[in-house]
Amino acid sequence: MVQERILPVFHADQTQITKEEGLILYEDMVLGRFFEDKCAEMYYRGKMFGFVHLYNGQEAVSTGVIQAMRPGEDYVASTYRDHVHALSAGVPAKEVMAELFGKATGCSKGRGGSMHMFSSEHKLLGGYAFVAEGIPVATGAAFASKYRREALGDAGSDQVTACFFGDGAANNGQFFECLNMAALWKLPILYVVENNKWAIGMAHERATSVPEIFKKAHAFGMAGVEVDGMDVLAVRAVAQEAIARARAGEGPTLIEALTYRFRGHSLADPDELRSKNEKEYWFARDPIKKLAAHLVEHNLVDQEELKEIDRKIQAVIDDAVKFAEESPEPDPSELYRYIFAGDD
Repeated sequence: MVQERILPVFHADQTQITKEEGLILYEDMVLGRFFEDKCAEMYYRGKMFGFVHLYNGQEAVSTGVIQAMRPGEDYVASTYRDHVHALSAGVPAKEVMAELFGKATGCSKGRGGSMHMFSSEHKLLGGYAFVAEGIPVATGAAFASKYRREALGDAGSDQVTACFFGDGAANNGQFFECLNMAALWKLPILYVVENNKWAIGMAHERATSVPEIFKKAHAFGMAGVEVDGMDVLAVRAVAQEAIARARAGEGPTLIEALTYRFRGHSLADPDELRSKNEKEYWFARDPIKKLAAHLVEHNLVDQEELKEIDRKIQAVIDDAVKFAEESPEPDPSELYRYIFAGDD
């Protein structure tokens, strides 16, 4: 087990959060967890094919950042681990599940599958199979928002972009090139590194000369911050500050969220490289259980209310599977449809 980073301290007791806000965060994380658990079941039952990368354990990052944004207005760029980002962005669970089943009713019309979720309506700029591939796309979206506002005089163009990627992507040239441009042009973007310690089977500390990724922001004069990625309230607080800065024209922020995936790299990964002690250390820091305990301890909710949300979300997941199973396959006659931008 590699020496664990000392996580930044966050005083949740000093956080002002309403019951409604707390339940929104809890429900969004439970939706992500239950959805991914069902994906594993469906994959092993032969309902899904290809690579499927699950997000279990990292829910606090997706929820904490995206729920601090404006759904349907601000942009989200994902990675190949994109199901939960899509759900947090507001894409209906049944459309995400149908996409995983390769059905025509999926959010990418059955053309994308697990790694290529997309929704123009929800400002989801896509999932990307190649490492760091989404970073230039997200940077371009942030540039477009700034250009429309400053060059074209569109005062309403104040969208912020959240760009998610893993620790492995931070060694890619596109990461450095885009941070440089974003800092030069003060683009309204959050670069969110989901550092789950492992790039497939490569430990982050073995592949990176400076493991503290957030420190790399300083080379570009950019704000850089690390956060406990297993604490949704901590992530939310950091995201809110970064979003406010971006929307005010003060430029980008690099956020390194220290998190952990509870499953292997993909459902094809036997997950034999990570030690039992390491897994147990992180399993004990489950972000959903942590938020639930906070809400109960501060008398914002009781256990029965949380159980009711669990039942509600399970019904949503069951409905999503039914929808996906009953949906039609893409028509072979439309094989070349949606290749060009004019297709709809």
